[in-house]
Amino acid sequence: MFECGFIYVAPGLDPAKQRAVIPSTDINMTVIGCANYDQAEEVAKELVANGCTAVELCAGFGNEGICRIKKAVGPGIAVGAVKFDFHPAFGFKSGDDMFQ
Repeated sequence: MFECGFIYVAPGLDPAKQRAVIPSTDINMTVIGCANYDQAEEVAKELVANGCTAVELCAGFGNEGICRIKKAVGPGIAVGAVKFDFHPAFGFKSGDDMFQ
């Protein structure tokens, strides 16, 4: 079974509440929302501790946010990201401007 995670970031999210597991016969994806990069780092570590070997990040993560998650999980975990330079849902700001 392939375990993977998707982390999204936006103001006001609570990783204890914004969380779901989407199961299938071959892949389990855990989806978790975070209010900032600090929470996202902790969630990423939690995902890895629970067997995730790949973590995808939403477009709310800027370049610095992606780097922070990569450092948090270490070199053996695949980290990917959906990418906007400036996110339309955040008033066309980068997550780096909002969640540092």
